Amino acid sequence: MPEGKGKRPPLKPGPDGIVRLAGGNPQIAKGYGDEVVQRYIAAMPGWQRAVGEKLDALIARAVPGVEKAVKWNTPFYGTKQDIYFVSYHCMTKYVKVAFHNGAMLDPKPPGTSKQEKVRYLDIYENDTIDEDQFTDWVKQASQLPGEKM
Repeated sequence: MPEGKGKRPPLKPGPDGIVRLAGGNPQIAKGYGDEVVQRYIAAMPGWQRAVGEKLDALIARAVPGVEKAVKWNTPFYGTKQDIYFVSYHCMTKYVKVAFHNGAMLDPKPPGTSKQEKVRYLDIYENDTIDEDQFTDWVKQASQLPGEKM
């Protein structure tokens, strides 16, 4: 192999023991329930943590008894275990919220996807979350068939 090419060294945990992947996304072991999602949120970097806390609270309030999980270093929310309607993860400069059947929401979330049914909402550091609109999208999404993940 040419010099400088090959396997990259393993990522090192931060001072809190959490490894952060590209964009600062926390590497959290797969699991089910609120505890693992709260571990993910607590590990979100900087201002993104407050966004994660807000999203989690809005989703839980909009869909009482929502099922939660972390898979692929991403928190998922659904009406049944392994059937999810929304997720989010950290990017370098924003938090990307994915509505798995977002193309069926009215109005549609603004971000398009290569996947026909998926729509995104990107939340940047100084953005104000429109809580009413977000809650409406979550309620609508929870009534649609979720995606098996």
